[in-house]
Amino acid sequence: MAKQKAARPAAKTAVRKKWMGHKTAAKSTARKAIKSRGRVSKAVHKARPKQRIAISHHREEDFKADGLRAYAQYRDLGIADATHGLAQAHVIRLIGPCNPEGVSKLHYHDVQFQMVYVLKGWVKTYMEGQGETLMREGSAWTQPPKIRHMILDYSDDVELLEIILPAEFKTVEVTT
Repeated sequence: MAKQKAARPAAKTAVRKKWMGHKTAAKSTARKAIKSRGRVSKAVHKARPKQRIAISHHREEDFKADGLRAYAQYRDLGIADATHGLAQAHVIRLIGPCNPEGVSKLHYHDVQFQMVYVLKGWVKTYMEGQGETLMREGSAWTQPPKIRHMILDYSDDVELLEIILPAEFKTVEVTT
């Protein structure tokens, strides 16, 4: 035999619904007030266009002397265009022999991220808080945003891979 539930008297059910409804309404109003006071509005981010594939093969004619430094040639890897300015990547070939008077300028970049990898040769750098460091083929380093740094010396055959976010940024030379 199936069990039957005992029927509640209608008056108790009506009182219970009224009390539960009142309590629920009070709770939800209180929750809304707490949530609205404690929540910080988030910045609305503009959606970036869809990224595309970028393929770059080594070609000597792609090294251009049209970059940030006069003593360097840059080979753009197509990342800035493919990411719509999210990032930039290029191979930098520093032209030897190194002239410390021309290259050793203390500066910083207004970037969110910067990473350098030594593809061949060597480069001696100075970074604020780190001091002088000799980077050889296979060495890599990151430079925090706006860290003051400079190149002190480099080999005649040095090539660097540099990745920066965002693609467009400001470089500021520091006068002491």
